[in-house]
Amino acid sequence: MQWIIRLPFFVVLMGLGAIAMLLPAAHAAVVEDFTTMRVFFYGFILFSVLTLLIGLTMSGYAPGNVARSQLIGLLAAFSVLPLMFAVPFYEAVGDTTFLDAWFEMVSSFTTTGATVYEGGDDVTASQHLWRSTVGWLGGLLVWITAVSIFAPMNLGGFEVRATAAVGRGTTGTFTQIGAVADPSERLLRYTLALTPVYMGLTLVLWIGLMMLGERSYIALAHAMAVLSTSGITPIGGLYFAASGFLGEVLIFTFFVFALSRLTFSQGLAEERNQRLWRDPEFMTAVVLIGLATSALFLRHFFANTDINASFGVPDMLIAFWGTLFTVTSFLTTTGFESQFWGEATDWSRLSTPGLFLIGLALIGGGVATTAGGVKLLRIYALFRHLEREQERLLSPSSVGGGGRDARRIRRQGAYISWVFFMLFALSIAAVMLLLSLTGVPFETGMVLTVASLSTTGPLAVVAAESPISYAALPEAAKIILAGAMVLGRLETLAIIALFNPEIWQR
Repeated sequence: MQWIIRLPFFVVLMGLGAIAMLLPAAHAAVVEDFTTMRVFFYGFILFSVLTLLIGLTMSGYAPGNVARSQLIGLLAAFSVLPLMFAVPFYEAVGDTTFLDAWFEMVSSFTTTGATVYEGGDDVTASQHLWRSTVGWLGGLLVWITAVSIFAPMNLGGFEVRATAAVGRGTTGTFTQIGAVADPSERLLRYTLALTPVYMGLTLVLWIGLMMLGERSYIALAHAMAVLSTSGITPIGGLYFAASGFLGEVLIFTFFVFALSRLTFSQGLAEERNQRLWRDPEFMTAVVLIGLATSALFLRHFFANTDINASFGVPDMLIAFWGTLFTVTSFLTTTGFESQFWGEATDWSRLSTPGLFLIGLALIGGGVATTAGGVKLLRIYALFRHLEREQERLLSPSSVGGGGRDARRIRRQGAYISWVFFMLFALSIAAVMLLLSLTGVPFETGMVLTVASLSTTGPLAVVAAESPISYAALPEAAKIILAGAMVLGRLETLAIIALFNPEIWQR
Protein backbone atom coordinates (compact mmCIF):
# COMPACT_ATOMS: atom_id res chain seq x y z
CA MET A 1 0.00 0.00 0.00
CA GLN A 2 2.89 2.37 0.73
CA TRP A 3 4.20 2.22 -2.83
CA ILE A 4 0.77 3.32 -4.11
CA ILE A 5 0.83 6.31 -1.76
CA ARG A 6 4.20 7.38 -3.11
CA LEU A 7 3.04 7.33 -6.73
CA PRO A 8 1.92 10.62 -8.31
CA PHE A 9 -1.81 11.21 -7.93
CA PHE A 10 -2.37 11.30 -11.69
CA VAL A 11 -0.72 7.89 -12.19
CA VAL A 12 -3.01 6.31 -9.59
CA LEU A 13 -6.04 7.78 -11.36
CA MET A 14 -4.78 6.38 -14.66
CA GLY A 15 -4.62 2.89 -13.16
CA LEU A 16 -8.13 3.15 -11.71
CA GLY A 17 -9.46 4.41 -15.04
CA ALA A 18 -7.90 1.44 -16.83
CA ILE A 19 -9.46 -1.00 -14.36
CA ALA A 20 -12.86 0.66 -14.83
CA MET A 21 -12.80 -0.37 -18.51
CA LEU A 22 -13.47 -3.93 -17.39
CA LEU A 23 -17.06 -3.01 -16.44
CA PRO A 24 -18.32 -2.16 -19.96
CA ALA A 25 -16.25 -5.07 -21.29
CA ALA A 26 -18.00 -7.48 -18.91
CA HIS A 27 -21.42 -6.01 -19.72
CA ALA A 28 -20.73 -6.28 -23.46
CA ALA A 29 -19.77 -9.93 -23.01
CA VAL A 30 -23.08 -10.62 -21.24
CA VAL A 31 -25.18 -8.92 -23.94
CA GLU A 32 -23.00 -10.47 -26.70
CA ASP A 33 -21.68 -7.17 -27.99
CA PHE A 34 -18.29 -8.72 -28.70
CA THR A 35 -16.86 -5.78 -30.64
CA THR A 36 -17.32 -3.46 -27.68
CA MET A 37 -16.07 -6.18 -25.34
CA ARG A 38 -12.82 -6.58 -27.23
CA VAL A 39 -12.21 -2.84 -27.57
CA PHE A 40 -12.62 -2.11 -23.86
CA PHE A 41 -10.70 -5.21 -22.79
CA TYR A 42 -7.82 -4.27 -25.06
CA GLY A 43 -8.07 -0.74 -23.68
CA PHE A 44 -7.74 -2.16 -20.18
CA ILE A 45 -4.58 -4.07 -21.17
CA LEU A 46 -3.05 -1.14 -23.06
CA PHE A 47 -3.55 1.48 -20.37
CA SER A 48 -2.71 -0.90 -17.52
CA VAL A 49 0.66 -1.57 -19.11
CA LEU A 50 1.14 2.15 -19.79
CA THR A 51 0.26 2.98 -16.17
CA LEU A 52 2.66 0.31 -14.92
CA LEU A 53 5.51 1.70 -17.04
CA ILE A 54 4.87 5.27 -15.93
CA GLY A 55 4.55 4.10 -12.32
CA LEU A 56 7.89 2.29 -12.47
CA THR A 57 9.51 5.32 -14.06
CA MET A 58 8.21 7.68 -11.37
CA SER A 59 8.48 5.29 -8.41
CA GLY A 60 11.27 7.37 -6.89
CA TYR A 61 9.58 10.71 -7.53
CA ALA A 62 9.32 12.89 -4.41
CA PRO A 63 7.53 16.22 -4.99
CA GLY A 64 8.70 19.19 -2.97
CA ASN A 65 5.11 20.10 -2.13
CA VAL A 66 2.68 17.17 -2.06
CA ALA A 67 -0.43 19.37 -1.82
CA ARG A 68 0.66 21.31 -4.90
CA SER A 69 1.38 18.05 -6.73
CA GLN A 70 -2.07 16.73 -5.90
CA LEU A 71 -3.75 19.93 -7.07
CA ILE A 72 -1.85 19.79 -10.36
CA GLY A 73 -2.70 16.10 -10.65
CA LEU A 74 -6.38 16.90 -10.18
CA LEU A 75 -6.21 19.52 -12.93
CA ALA A 76 -4.47 16.99 -15.18
CA ALA A 77 -7.07 14.36 -14.33
CA PHE A 78 -10.00 16.40 -15.61
CA SER A 79 -8.11 17.68 -18.66
CA VAL A 80 -5.95 14.71 -19.73
CA LEU A 81 -7.67 11.54 -18.47
CA PRO A 82 -10.67 12.07 -20.81
CA LEU A 83 -8.24 11.50 -23.70
CA MET A 84 -7.57 8.03 -22.30
CA PHE A 85 -11.26 7.38 -21.69
CA ALA A 86 -12.08 8.49 -25.24
CA VAL A 87 -9.80 5.97 -26.98
CA PRO A 88 -11.88 2.80 -26.38
CA PHE A 89 -15.13 4.76 -26.70
CA TYR A 90 -14.07 6.14 -30.09
CA GLU A 91 -13.02 2.70 -31.34
CA ALA A 92 -16.20 1.04 -30.05
CA VAL A 93 -18.67 3.56 -31.48
CA GLY A 94 -16.90 3.69 -34.83
CA ASP A 95 -19.12 6.16 -36.66
CA THR A 96 -17.91 9.25 -34.79
CA THR A 97 -14.96 11.61 -34.53
CA PHE A 98 -12.33 11.52 -31.82
CA LEU A 99 -13.20 15.12 -30.92
CA ASP A 100 -16.80 14.10 -30.20
CA ALA A 101 -15.62 11.11 -28.18
CA TRP A 102 -13.25 13.31 -26.18
CA PHE A 103 -15.96 15.94 -25.62
CA GLU A 104 -18.27 13.19 -24.38
CA MET A 105 -15.68 11.93 -21.91
CA VAL A 106 -14.87 15.43 -20.62
CA SER A 107 -18.58 16.04 -20.16
CA SER A 108 -19.02 12.73 -18.34
CA PHE A 109 -15.94 12.95 -16.10
CA THR A 110 -16.76 16.51 -15.01
CA THR A 111 -20.33 15.26 -14.26
CA THR A 112 -21.76 17.78 -16.75
CA GLY A 113 -23.82 15.29 -18.73
CA ALA A 114 -23.80 17.18 -22.04
CA THR A 115 -23.91 14.71 -24.92
CA VAL A 116 -23.40 14.83 -28.66
CA TYR A 117 -25.34 11.56 -29.02
CA GLU A 118 -28.83 12.87 -28.33
CA GLY A 119 -30.77 10.05 -29.90
CA GLY A 120 -28.52 7.37 -28.48
CA ASP A 121 -29.12 5.12 -31.48
CA ASP A 122 -25.44 5.16 -32.48
CA VAL A 123 -24.32 4.08 -29.01
CA THR A 124 -24.88 0.57 -27.65
CA ALA A 125 -25.91 -0.25 -24.09
CA SER A 126 -22.35 -1.12 -23.05
CA GLN A 127 -21.04 2.13 -24.51
CA HIS A 128 -23.73 4.05 -22.63
CA LEU A 129 -22.62 2.23 -19.51
CA TRP A 130 -19.08 3.53 -20.06
CA ARG A 131 -20.43 7.09 -20.16
CA SER A 132 -22.26 6.48 -16.88
CA THR A 133 -19.22 4.83 -15.31
CA VAL A 134 -16.92 7.72 -16.22
CA GLY A 135 -19.44 10.19 -14.79
CA TRP A 136 -19.77 8.10 -11.62
CA LEU A 137 -15.99 7.98 -11.19
CA GLY A 138 -15.83 11.75 -11.66
CA GLY A 139 -18.36 12.20 -8.87
CA LEU A 140 -16.38 9.92 -6.55
CA LEU A 141 -13.21 11.86 -7.33
CA VAL A 142 -14.96 15.11 -6.40
CA TRP A 143 -16.14 13.66 -3.08
CA ILE A 144 -12.68 12.45 -2.11
CA THR A 145 -10.61 15.42 -3.27
CA ALA A 146 -12.99 17.96 -1.72
CA VAL A 147 -12.20 16.87 1.85
CA SER A 148 -8.65 15.63 1.26
CA ILE A 149 -7.21 18.34 -1.04
CA PHE A 150 -9.54 21.35 -1.20
CA ALA A 151 -10.52 21.54 2.48
CA PRO A 152 -6.96 21.79 3.90
CA MET A 153 -6.11 24.39 1.24
CA ASN A 154 -9.27 26.43 1.91
CA LEU A 155 -10.64 25.93 -1.59
CA GLY A 156 -13.83 24.62 -3.16
CA GLY A 157 -16.14 26.57 -0.82
CA PHE A 158 -14.28 25.80 2.41
CA GLU A 159 -12.68 29.23 2.19
CA VAL A 160 -15.99 30.80 3.32
CA ARG A 161 -15.44 29.59 6.89
CA ALA A 162 -11.64 29.59 6.85
CA THR A 163 -9.49 31.89 8.98
CA ALA A 164 -6.54 32.00 6.58
CA ALA A 165 -6.06 33.02 2.97
CA VAL A 166 -7.17 30.87 0.06
CA GLY A 167 -4.63 28.22 -0.93
CA ARG A 168 -2.39 28.74 2.10
CA GLY A 169 -2.92 25.31 3.52
CA THR A 170 -4.34 23.89 6.69
CA THR A 171 -6.01 26.27 9.10
CA GLY A 172 -8.99 26.52 11.34
CA THR A 173 -10.90 23.30 11.88
CA PHE A 174 -8.41 21.39 9.73
CA THR A 175 -5.29 22.25 11.75
CA GLN A 176 -5.17 18.89 13.44
CA ILE A 177 -5.42 17.06 10.11
CA GLY A 178 -2.51 18.94 8.58
CA ALA A 179 -0.38 18.49 11.66
CA VAL A 180 -0.68 14.72 11.94
CA ALA A 181 -1.17 13.48 8.39
CA ASP A 182 0.83 13.57 5.20
CA PRO A 183 -1.32 14.81 2.27
CA SER A 184 -0.95 11.46 0.48
CA GLU A 185 -1.97 9.52 3.59
CA ARG A 186 -4.92 11.85 4.07
CA LEU A 187 -5.98 11.22 0.49
CA LEU A 188 -5.79 7.46 1.04
CA ARG A 189 -7.70 7.66 4.31
CA TYR A 190 -10.57 9.61 2.83
CA THR A 191 -10.63 7.33 -0.21
CA LEU A 192 -11.08 4.30 2.04
CA ALA A 193 -13.71 6.13 4.11
CA LEU A 194 -15.86 7.66 1.35
CA THR A 195 -15.70 5.03 -1.40
CA PRO A 196 -17.80 2.43 0.48
CA VAL A 197 -20.40 5.13 1.27
CA TYR A 198 -20.56 6.25 -2.36
CA MET A 199 -20.78 2.69 -3.65
CA GLY A 200 -23.35 1.71 -1.01
CA LEU A 201 -25.66 4.62 -1.82
CA THR A 202 -25.42 3.82 -5.52
CA LEU A 203 -26.22 0.17 -4.82
CA VAL A 204 -29.24 1.07 -2.68
CA LEU A 205 -30.68 3.36 -5.35
CA TRP A 206 -29.96 0.80 -8.07
CA ILE A 207 -31.79 -1.97 -6.21
CA GLY A 208 -34.63 0.39 -5.32
CA LEU A 209 -35.21 1.39 -8.94
CA MET A 210 -35.14 -2.25 -10.05
CA MET A 211 -37.73 -3.14 -7.39
CA LEU A 212 -39.95 -0.41 -8.84
CA GLY A 213 -39.85 -2.05 -12.27
CA GLU A 214 -36.85 -0.47 -13.96
CA ARG A 215 -34.53 -2.58 -16.11
CA SER A 216 -31.29 -3.35 -14.29
CA TYR A 217 -29.07 -1.61 -16.84
CA ILE A 218 -31.22 1.55 -16.91
CA ALA A 219 -31.53 1.54 -13.12
CA LEU A 220 -27.75 1.34 -12.72
CA ALA A 221 -27.17 4.19 -15.17
CA HIS A 222 -29.72 6.41 -13.40
CA ALA A 223 -28.36 5.52 -9.95
CA MET A 224 -24.86 6.51 -11.09
CA ALA A 225 -26.24 9.71 -12.64
CA VAL A 226 -28.04 10.78 -9.46
CA LEU A 227 -25.14 10.14 -7.06
CA SER A 228 -22.65 11.87 -9.38
CA THR A 229 -25.19 14.57 -10.45
CA SER A 230 -24.13 13.93 -14.04
CA GLY A 231 -27.66 13.44 -15.36
CA ILE A 232 -26.41 10.85 -17.86
CA THR A 233 -29.25 8.68 -19.12
CA PRO A 234 -29.30 6.10 -21.92
CA ILE A 235 -33.05 6.53 -22.59
CA GLY A 236 -33.38 10.28 -22.99
CA GLY A 237 -34.50 11.06 -19.43
CA LEU A 238 -36.97 9.94 -16.79
CA TYR A 239 -39.93 10.44 -19.13
CA PHE A 240 -39.31 6.98 -20.55
CA ALA A 241 -38.37 5.35 -17.22
CA ALA A 242 -40.41 2.28 -16.25
CA SER A 243 -40.16 3.09 -12.53
CA GLY A 244 -42.63 5.95 -12.98
CA PHE A 245 -43.72 8.24 -10.18
CA LEU A 246 -42.36 6.09 -7.35
CA GLY A 247 -38.98 5.98 -9.08
CA GLU A 248 -38.92 9.78 -9.12
CA VAL A 249 -39.80 9.89 -5.43
CA LEU A 250 -36.89 7.55 -4.68
CA ILE A 251 -34.50 9.61 -6.80
CA PHE A 252 -35.77 12.79 -5.14
CA THR A 253 -34.72 11.51 -1.71
CA PHE A 254 -31.17 10.95 -2.99
CA PHE A 255 -30.88 14.57 -4.17
CA VAL A 256 -30.18 15.47 -0.54
CA PHE A 257 -26.62 14.14 -0.91
CA ALA A 258 -25.92 16.96 -3.37
CA LEU A 259 -27.30 19.65 -1.06
CA SER A 260 -25.11 19.17 2.00
CA ARG A 261 -21.91 17.25 2.72
CA LEU A 262 -23.22 16.55 6.25
CA THR A 263 -25.42 13.83 4.74
CA PHE A 264 -22.43 11.62 3.98
CA SER A 265 -19.17 13.04 5.39
CA GLN A 266 -20.06 14.46 8.79
CA GLY A 267 -17.06 14.09 11.10
CA LEU A 268 -14.68 12.99 8.35
CA ALA A 269 -13.16 16.43 7.98
CA GLU A 270 -12.85 16.97 11.74
CA GLU A 271 -15.61 19.54 11.70
CA ARG A 272 -18.00 20.00 14.57
CA ASN A 273 -20.96 17.67 14.57
CA GLN A 274 -23.98 19.55 13.31
CA ARG A 275 -27.59 18.63 12.75
CA LEU A 276 -28.73 18.64 9.14
CA TRP A 277 -31.59 21.01 9.82
CA ARG A 278 -29.10 23.46 11.34
CA ASP A 279 -26.80 23.32 8.33
CA PRO A 280 -27.01 26.70 6.52
CA GLU A 281 -26.49 25.02 3.13
CA PHE A 282 -29.36 22.60 3.57
CA MET A 283 -31.73 25.25 4.91
CA THR A 284 -30.77 27.62 2.09
CA ALA A 285 -31.57 24.86 -0.39
CA VAL A 286 -34.95 24.23 1.25
CA VAL A 287 -35.83 27.93 1.04
CA LEU A 288 -34.73 28.23 -2.59
CA ILE A 289 -36.59 25.08 -3.63
CA GLY A 290 -39.70 26.27 -1.82
CA LEU A 291 -39.62 29.74 -3.36
CA ALA A 292 -38.90 28.54 -6.92
CA THR A 293 -41.50 25.78 -6.79
CA SER A 294 -44.14 28.10 -5.35
CA ALA A 295 -43.43 30.83 -7.92
CA LEU A 296 -43.66 28.44 -10.87
CA PHE A 297 -46.70 26.61 -9.53
CA LEU A 298 -48.63 29.80 -8.75
CA ARG A 299 -47.76 31.17 -12.18
CA HIS A 300 -49.38 28.18 -13.83
CA PHE A 301 -52.26 28.17 -11.33
CA PHE A 302 -53.30 31.77 -11.99
CA ALA A 303 -52.85 31.33 -15.74
CA ASN A 304 -55.16 28.32 -15.58
CA THR A 305 -57.70 30.37 -13.64
CA ASP A 306 -57.60 33.19 -16.21
CA ILE A 307 -58.42 30.90 -19.11
CA ASN A 308 -61.23 29.24 -17.10
CA ALA A 309 -59.92 25.78 -17.84
CA SER A 310 -61.29 22.84 -15.91
CA PHE A 311 -58.86 21.33 -13.46
CA GLY A 312 -58.98 19.21 -10.36
CA VAL A 313 -56.89 18.38 -7.36
CA PRO A 314 -55.07 15.51 -9.16
CA ASP A 315 -54.01 17.91 -11.92
CA MET A 316 -52.70 20.36 -9.34
CA LEU A 317 -50.76 17.67 -7.45
CA ILE A 318 -49.20 16.30 -10.62
CA ALA A 319 -48.16 19.77 -11.76
CA PHE A 320 -46.77 20.55 -8.30
CA TRP A 321 -44.72 17.37 -8.15
CA GLY A 322 -43.31 17.86 -11.64
CA THR A 323 -42.24 21.38 -10.69
CA LEU A 324 -40.79 20.37 -7.30
CA PHE A 325 -38.76 17.48 -8.71
CA THR A 326 -37.35 19.43 -11.67
CA VAL A 327 -36.48 22.48 -9.56
CA THR A 328 -34.58 20.31 -7.05
CA SER A 329 -32.88 18.38 -9.84
CA PHE A 330 -31.50 21.53 -11.45
CA LEU A 331 -30.47 23.05 -8.12
CA THR A 332 -28.34 19.95 -7.54
CA THR A 333 -27.07 20.36 -11.15
CA THR A 334 -28.27 16.84 -12.01
CA GLY A 335 -30.57 18.10 -14.76
CA PHE A 336 -33.18 15.34 -14.69
CA GLU A 337 -36.57 16.50 -15.93
CA SER A 338 -39.62 14.99 -14.25
CA GLN A 339 -41.93 13.05 -16.52
CA PHE A 340 -44.69 15.28 -15.07
CA TRP A 341 -42.81 18.51 -15.86
CA GLY A 342 -44.87 18.89 -19.02
CA GLU A 343 -48.11 18.54 -17.07
CA ALA A 344 -47.65 21.99 -15.56
CA THR A 345 -47.33 23.64 -18.96
CA ASP A 346 -50.19 21.59 -20.40
CA TRP A 347 -52.27 22.49 -17.37
CA SER A 348 -51.89 26.27 -17.85
CA ARG A 349 -50.80 26.38 -21.52
CA LEU A 350 -47.82 28.49 -20.45
CA SER A 351 -44.21 27.58 -21.09
CA THR A 352 -41.89 27.59 -18.09
CA PRO A 353 -39.24 30.34 -18.28
CA GLY A 354 -35.83 28.75 -18.67
CA LEU A 355 -34.20 31.53 -16.63
CA PHE A 356 -35.59 29.89 -13.48
CA LEU A 357 -33.67 26.70 -14.20
CA ILE A 358 -30.58 28.60 -15.33
CA GLY A 359 -30.56 30.57 -12.08
CA LEU A 360 -30.95 27.43 -9.98
CA ALA A 361 -28.12 25.69 -11.82
CA LEU A 362 -25.90 28.75 -11.32
CA ILE A 363 -26.46 28.58 -7.57
CA GLY A 364 -25.73 24.86 -7.47
CA GLY A 365 -25.56 22.48 -4.52
CA GLY A 366 -23.48 22.07 -1.38
CA VAL A 367 -19.77 22.41 -0.75
CA ALA A 368 -17.81 19.14 -1.08
CA THR A 369 -20.67 17.48 -2.96
CA THR A 370 -20.77 16.42 -6.60
CA ALA A 371 -22.96 19.41 -7.48
CA GLY A 372 -21.49 22.33 -9.40
CA GLY A 373 -22.40 26.00 -9.52
CA VAL A 374 -21.51 28.86 -7.18
CA LYS A 375 -22.47 26.67 -4.16
CA LEU A 376 -25.09 27.22 -1.49
CA LEU A 377 -22.64 28.21 1.26
CA ARG A 378 -21.40 31.18 -0.76
CA ILE A 379 -24.98 32.29 -1.43
CA TYR A 380 -25.72 31.97 2.28
CA ALA A 381 -22.66 34.09 3.17
CA LEU A 382 -23.72 36.82 0.76
CA PHE A 383 -27.27 36.77 2.15
CA ARG A 384 -26.07 37.07 5.75
CA HIS A 385 -23.83 39.99 4.77
CA LEU A 386 -26.76 41.69 3.02
CA GLU A 387 -28.96 41.09 6.06
CA ARG A 388 -26.36 42.64 8.36
CA GLU A 389 -25.90 45.68 6.11
CA GLN A 390 -29.65 46.28 6.17
CA GLU A 391 -29.60 46.13 9.97
CA ARG A 392 -26.81 48.69 10.06
CA LEU A 393 -28.77 51.02 7.79
CA LEU A 394 -31.75 50.89 10.16
CA SER A 395 -29.72 50.79 13.39
CA PRO A 396 -26.15 52.02 12.87
CA SER A 397 -25.20 51.28 16.49
CA SER A 398 -26.48 47.68 16.43
CA VAL A 399 -24.16 44.77 17.16
CA GLY A 400 -24.36 41.67 15.01
CA GLY A 401 -24.76 38.47 16.99
CA GLY A 402 -24.29 34.82 16.20
CA GLY A 403 -20.81 34.31 17.61
CA ARG A 404 -17.37 34.13 16.00
CA ASP A 405 -18.38 31.82 13.13
CA ALA A 406 -21.31 34.00 12.13
CA ARG A 407 -19.13 37.12 12.14
CA ARG A 408 -16.49 35.37 10.03
CA ILE A 409 -19.09 34.31 7.45
CA ARG A 410 -20.60 37.80 7.30
CA ARG A 411 -17.19 39.44 6.83
CA GLN A 412 -14.37 37.35 5.37
CA GLY A 413 -16.77 34.69 4.09
CA ALA A 414 -18.95 37.19 2.26
CA TYR A 415 -15.89 38.95 0.87
CA ILE A 416 -14.32 35.83 -0.64
CA SER A 417 -17.77 34.68 -1.83
CA TRP A 418 -18.19 37.96 -3.68
CA VAL A 419 -14.73 37.58 -5.20
CA PHE A 420 -15.63 34.10 -6.41
CA PHE A 421 -18.97 35.32 -7.76
CA MET A 422 -17.20 38.03 -9.74
CA LEU A 423 -14.67 35.49 -11.08
CA PHE A 424 -17.57 33.24 -12.06
CA ALA A 425 -19.29 36.14 -13.85
CA LEU A 426 -16.05 37.01 -15.67
CA SER A 427 -15.70 33.37 -16.69
CA ILE A 428 -19.22 33.45 -18.14
CA ALA A 429 -18.39 36.61 -20.10
CA ALA A 430 -15.10 35.16 -21.39
CA VAL A 431 -16.62 31.86 -22.51
CA MET A 432 -19.56 33.62 -24.18
CA LEU A 433 -17.13 35.89 -26.02
CA LEU A 434 -15.10 32.92 -27.26
CA LEU A 435 -18.26 31.10 -28.36
CA SER A 436 -19.43 34.16 -30.28
CA LEU A 437 -16.16 34.10 -32.22
CA THR A 438 -17.06 30.59 -33.43
CA GLY A 439 -20.42 31.78 -34.76
CA VAL A 440 -22.67 30.64 -31.89
CA PRO A 441 -25.63 33.05 -31.37
CA PHE A 442 -25.78 35.09 -28.15
CA GLU A 443 -28.78 33.35 -26.56
CA THR A 444 -27.44 29.92 -27.40
CA GLY A 445 -23.99 30.86 -26.13
CA MET A 446 -25.40 32.07 -22.81
CA VAL A 447 -27.25 28.82 -22.13
CA LEU A 448 -24.28 26.68 -23.21
CA THR A 449 -21.88 28.71 -21.08
CA VAL A 450 -23.97 28.40 -17.94
CA ALA A 451 -24.56 24.71 -18.63
CA SER A 452 -20.80 24.10 -18.89
CA LEU A 453 -19.58 26.23 -15.98
CA SER A 454 -22.30 24.94 -13.66
CA THR A 455 -21.77 21.33 -14.93
CA THR A 456 -25.48 21.04 -15.83
CA GLY A 457 -25.44 19.82 -19.43
CA PRO A 458 -29.21 19.17 -19.75
CA LEU A 459 -29.83 22.93 -19.45
CA ALA A 460 -29.23 23.16 -23.20
CA VAL A 461 -32.23 20.92 -23.85
CA VAL A 462 -34.64 21.99 -21.10
CA ALA A 463 -33.92 25.66 -20.37
CA ALA A 464 -33.43 26.96 -23.91
CA GLU A 465 -36.33 28.32 -25.95
CA SER A 466 -35.72 25.47 -28.38
CA PRO A 467 -33.48 22.47 -27.60
CA ILE A 468 -29.82 23.07 -28.42
CA SER A 469 -27.90 20.27 -30.11
CA TYR A 470 -24.32 19.82 -28.91
CA ALA A 471 -23.61 17.70 -31.98
CA ALA A 472 -24.41 20.61 -34.31
CA LEU A 473 -21.90 22.97 -32.66
CA PRO A 474 -18.67 23.92 -34.45
CA GLU A 475 -15.59 21.96 -33.42
CA ALA A 476 -13.98 25.05 -31.90
CA ALA A 477 -17.10 25.62 -29.77
CA LYS A 478 -16.91 22.06 -28.44
CA ILE A 479 -13.28 22.59 -27.40
CA ILE A 480 -14.20 25.86 -25.65
CA LEU A 481 -17.11 24.24 -23.82
CA ALA A 482 -14.93 21.31 -22.75
CA GLY A 483 -12.48 23.77 -21.22
CA ALA A 484 -15.37 25.55 -19.49
CA MET A 485 -16.53 22.23 -18.00
CA VAL A 486 -13.09 21.63 -16.50
CA LEU A 487 -13.01 25.20 -15.18
CA GLY A 488 -16.49 24.82 -13.68
CA ARG A 489 -15.61 21.52 -12.06
CA LEU A 490 -12.33 22.66 -10.48
CA GLU A 491 -13.49 26.24 -9.83
CA THR A 492 -11.53 29.37 -10.68
CA LEU A 493 -10.10 29.83 -7.19
CA ALA A 494 -8.44 26.41 -7.29
CA ILE A 495 -6.71 27.20 -10.58
CA ILE A 496 -5.68 30.65 -9.35
CA ALA A 497 -4.26 29.01 -6.21
CA LEU A 498 -1.76 27.20 -8.42
CA PHE A 499 -0.15 30.58 -9.07
CA ASN A 500 0.19 31.29 -5.35
CA PRO A 501 3.96 31.61 -4.70
CA GLU A 502 3.61 30.06 -1.23
CA ILE A 503 2.67 26.61 -2.54
CA TRP A 504 5.67 26.63 -4.89
CA GLN A 505 8.12 27.28 -2.07
CA ARG A 506 9.89 24.24 -0.68
